[in-house]
Parts: sequence; C-alpha cells; structure tokens
Amino acid sequence: MSLSGFTSPWWFLVLLAVAALAAGYVLVQKTLRRRTLRFTNLELLERVAPKRQGLTRHLPAVVLILALVLLTVAMAGPTAEQKVPRNRATVVLVIDVSLSMEATDVAPTRLEAAKVAAKSFAEGLTPGVNLGLITFAGTATVLVAPTTDRAGVARSIDNLKLAQSTATGEAIFAALQSIEGFSSVVGGPEGPPPARIVLMSDGKQTIPTESEDDSRGSFTAARAAADKKIPITTISFGTADGTVEIEGRPQSVAVDDEAMEEIAQLSGGDFYRAATADQLRKVYDTLGEQIGYEVKQADASRPWLILGTLLALLSAAGSLVIGQRLP
Repeated sequence: MSLSGFTSPWWFLVLLAVAALAAGYVLVQKTLRRRTLRFTNLELLERVAPKRQGLTRHLPAVVLILALVLLTVAMAGPTAEQKVPRNRATVVLVIDVSLSMEATDVAPTRLEAAKVAAKSFAEGLTPGVNLGLITFAGTATVLVAPTTDRAGVARSIDNLKLAQSTATGEAIFAALQSIEGFSSVVGGPEGPPPARIVLMSDGKQTIPTESEDDSRGSFTAARAAADKKIPITTISFGTADGTVEIEGRPQSVAVDDEAMEEIAQLSGGDFYRAATADQLRKVYDTLGEQIGYEVKQADASRPWLILGTLLALLSAAGSLVIGQRLP
C-alpha cells in the first residue's frame, strides 16, 4: 500500500463528508444520552429498556468510518513505483569471437561459457525488447538484425565460430548502424525506441593496430555512440592468466579490463567484470532486469479498495450481530 502520489487528489474532499458523518454520529449519541437522563424513573427504565452493549455498540460505526476513509484514498488514485516490462526497446548484443576466446581459464572455454550465458540472456528478455546479434574478430558480422524472435538469436549463438584478430571499433560501428536502420523503420510518432549496445569481449583491440583512438578504433566508436545517446554496456570476460596456443606456442591473452571500462565510460554506459562463467551469468541476469523492465508510477489503489470493502462488510455484519440492524 502506497501514499507516494495520487492521480485524483481532489477525491480527498470526500473526507470532509466522512468527518461530518463521524461528528454527526457523536452528536446523535450525546443527544440520546441526554434524553435518557431526562427520564425521571431510571429504575423503571432499566427494567423496560433493552440491555445496552456498552462501548461495543459503537464498533460497527467506527469500522464503517474507517472503511469510508480507505475507500476515499482508493478513489484518489494512489500510485507506487512498480517494475513493468518494457514495450519498446532495442538491444544489440556484440560478442567477441577472436581466437583468445578459446582460452580455458573459464571452463570449458571462454567462448562456450559465453554461449551459455548469452543464450540465457536472450531467452530471458521481455517480449517488448528487440534483440540483435553481432559477432566480431578481424571484422564485424551482423548475424541477426534487431527482432523479437529469440529462437533465431539462440541458433546464431549456438553456431559461433572463432576467427583471428579483434576489431572492437568495427563491431561498435556495426551495432550503431544496425540500430539506426532498425529505428528508421519502427520509429513512429513517439520517435525511435531507446537503444543500448551490450559488448562482451576478453581482449585488447588489435585492428586497427595504431590505437583505440584511431578513426575506426573502439574509443572513437564509443564517442560516436555517446553522440547518438546509445550507451554501451561492456562486459570484460576472462582472467589475467588466460593463454591460447597459436602455431604450437602458448600466448598470453589476459583480459583487458581498462579498455572495456573506458569504452563504457566514453559512451555513458556501465562496465562489468566477469572472471568466471557464474559471474558472467549473473551479469547477464542483472542486465536482463535493467533492460527488460522499467520503473513507472503505476496504480496502487487495489489494496486500499479491497481493505475498504472488507471493512465495510465487517461493519455491516457487526451491526447486525450487535444491534440487530444495519448501520
């Protein structure tokens, strides 16, 4: 039950009538008492008058007044913050499939653990969210354009394959283009739906080789996302001890937390670190709650209405039992 806000507060004027009713009841009781005291033969009155119930006879009236107060609050339209499913949103899931994702520091491999968590995330999103899927290694590939068809996204996740290099900036630019194309079709009078990119990667950008601030680098792409008001949520997946064999030689593929955190900050998004499959699943669960639901002021009059109605019925029943009449 909430009193945080009301859609029709003018209904509280009814409380003036309720207060007048309560005052009238008290006045009537005092009048009856004065009439009783005027009766000169009190001993005879005691024998012929029905036995009084004492204070219990007032209970039905008190409960009725309380019921009217609760029903008035219900009519005023109390509201409360409630979590409701989004009916329109666009999310593009961007997954790193570079060779470093073959590292076994996350069992069985980083890629296989990522598949399980990403599928759970996709299948758990609320129906109103359009989800797209992009993978990247040396280039970015749009596997699924934003859609509410979760089965297609799940199938594409199952078929992810490893490839060389890590072009994080290209992946972000591809996600932005995918969102813009989708928004231009479904925008409508309300404008394009709110959008977000979820980027999961374990390694440092290798293409372009110069720096993340290159014209096609990840930091440049993150700034472009900020300009378009599309935040990037980054998930840094893996550990500092990860290694893979390349041409028969072990090579370190330590996770690059700093770069992933910088991408999130530049774009106005959030950064998460996941060093195990369980941590990755929890991150995706958190994102599912954040993305799939929004907090709105919703109607909260139902409990007030129910309680007020129950008390009104209780008042009627009490009046019949105590006074053999309705209040």
